Amino acid sequence: MLTFSSSSVAPVAKSATGRWVSRVGASGGGKAYKKTRPANFYGAVALIVIFGLLAVVLARYDYQHPSKHHAGVSPRIGQTWYAGLTIQACGERLGYLTADASTDKTAGLTVEPGNVIRISPLSAADSGNNATLSQFAAEFPGLIASTTQLSVPKPTGVANPKTTYTNGQACPTGSKYAGQVGKVTYAYWTAYGKKPIITTNPTTIKFTNQMRVAMAFDPVNVTPLTPTTKTDELLLAYNTAPATTTTIATPTTTTTVKSTGTTTTPTTTTTTPTTTTTKKG
Repeated sequence: MLTFSSSSVAPVAKSATGRWVSRVGASGGGKAYKKTRPANFYGAVALIVIFGLLAVVLARYDYQHPSKHHAGVSPRIGQTWYAGLTIQACGERLGYLTADASTDKTAGLTVEPGNVIRISPLSAADSGNNATLSQFAAEFPGLIASTTQLSVPKPTGVANPKTTYTNGQACPTGSKYAGQVGKVTYAYWTAYGKKPIITTNPTTIKFTNQMRVAMAFDPVNVTPLTPTTKTDELLLAYNTAPATTTTIATPTTTTTVKSTGTTTTPTTTTTTPTTTTTKKG
């Protein structure tokens, strides 16, 4: 048997291809691959992130700083409308909602004394097509108006179990429809129309100027009552109140020149401007 020692075997020289493969493996990829991947891939990712952040910042700014005179669907920010409201349950009217001055700066849909709704949008949330009866309820503390529930809060804004009604609930003893099952409905009259439009969805009632609205919990086929005469009178007063105007009288100047042979300095008499202000009633 022939035996060979490791020292007697000549080393095999690597070919050019083998040397190239070794270099590529050691470097982690070809030169072209290393050069193009960071520039194209990571650059594109950076641009996507930058543009995404800019879009978010611009959207947030537009939401927090809405234009006060932008064109669009009425009522727009800066406009003021009024609507009349009544709330009833089981055939009987409930008391007027209590006006809350603290919400005037935070809500665009507020209530004035006598159940007159003031529609003066402050943001996109309650302007245009978003100026709905549902949005009014959302902005009034404690008031709930949905397709299945009507809840009128106490003057403090706390829920009142006695004036909270849910579909399928029976009218209480002593009411006009005692024992009968009730259902939440909403009605509205446009520009003092005689026939109401009745719905179960308050989001479909978009306010118009001088609209009259009813929130009700009554047995099926009972037509809600219109707002009270007092509410109608106040609504008319709000919509016909004169605007504040200021009248400034034009100043008059009279110059008198003496007829003499010598030159005399003219004398000038000026009437002081007067201002008359008519205040809104």
